[in-house]
Amino acid sequence: MERSVYLDYAATSPVDPRVAERMLRCLTADGAFGNPSSAHRHGAAAMRLVEQARDSVCARVGAEPAGLVFTSGATEANNLALKGVLADAPAERRQLVTTRIEHKSVLDTARALEAAGCEISWVDCDTRGVVRPEAVAEAIGPRTALVSVMHVNNETGAVQDVAALAGLCRERGVLLHVDAAQSVGKVPLDIGAAGIDLCSLTAHKACGPKGVGALYVRPGVRLEPQLHGGEQQRGLRPGTLPTHQIVGMGSAYALADPAGEGPRLRELRLRLWRGLAAIHGASVNGDLDSGAPHILNVAFPGVDGESLRCAIREISVSAGSACTSDSPEASHVLSTMGLPDARALGSIRFGIGRFTTAEEVDYAAARVAAEVARLRALADAAPRWCSA
Repeated sequence: MERSVYLDYAATSPVDPRVAERMLRCLTADGAFGNPSSAHRHGAAAMRLVEQARDSVCARVGAEPAGLVFTSGATEANNLALKGVLADAPAERRQLVTTRIEHKSVLDTARALEAAGCEISWVDCDTRGVVRPEAVAEAIGPRTALVSVMHVNNETGAVQDVAALAGLCRERGVLLHVDAAQSVGKVPLDIGAAGIDLCSLTAHKACGPKGVGALYVRPGVRLEPQLHGGEQQRGLRPGTLPTHQIVGMGSAYALADPAGEGPRLRELRLRLWRGLAAIHGASVNGDLDSGAPHILNVAFPGVDGESLRCAIREISVSAGSACTSDSPEASHVLSTMGLPDARALGSIRFGIGRFTTAEEVDYAAARVAAEVARLRALADAAPRWCSA
């Protein structure tokens, strides 16, 4: 049987067995399978588990439980935050400030808002993938209703100073939305202490189930609902609450302690980089010291990233974001950082997680080194055609 190594935790993670076990109790007739909105004992039992999960999620991220709205994931949460705020804003304040290195669910939503008549201001990052708060401040104007900046970049692991951003937004009377899909269990996040107004979360990046996430909405912040058909969750996100998925998210967040997991992930990432650094010309895209501990983005000059990914098919990695893996274009994140297309297209993203072992990291580094050497040799041996 072919060996299989999973190093794509930034795309998704396996569900922790402890989480799966709790979810199973909510699916069958002898468990809490009822509709949480139903006014009978089965519904009440399910609602108790939903509220316990809500408390667990909020305890992990420093949020008020009353502000948490469960969604199908961070993509829906991002859509609800951006569209909801801009739809509720007065006509003279329908401007969004965001960055060019956001997840596609923010970039594409921003473009849809722009097509609908909203004004979008785009902010660049530096060569490390970090957005300067001063650059965001310069983009904010009298028409700005919302600023949206991700906490941890999904391609490079760059961490943004969301507390500083929240402070400058508060001074200017502007709301701040933070996409924190990659944060939980990796880097500390305290929504309340930072003063963040809206924050998107997901379960499946933290060893929880796919298909469930949440949007934190600070009490007092107004949103226009984007779905209709029920009064669940104060009408902000109607529909029957998926008890098993919400319980899974709560359980996953209870286990996702960055103080416990972060140092181990950082050590494994450093170990992986030490192995890859022996490859001639290999370089890190981003900053090893300040970035999140679970993401390592490496450029291999003279090698196409997609070709390398296919060559090491027993090792699951990404040549860019999982949401753009079908695109032959260079990563928009790496391009915004100033990387030339050749280097961006020759980059691989490695994602380390809870079940990654040191032995797997060593194996991956050795396999990548061998395949980079092979692909370079093939390129050197290829005939060079020229015109007279």
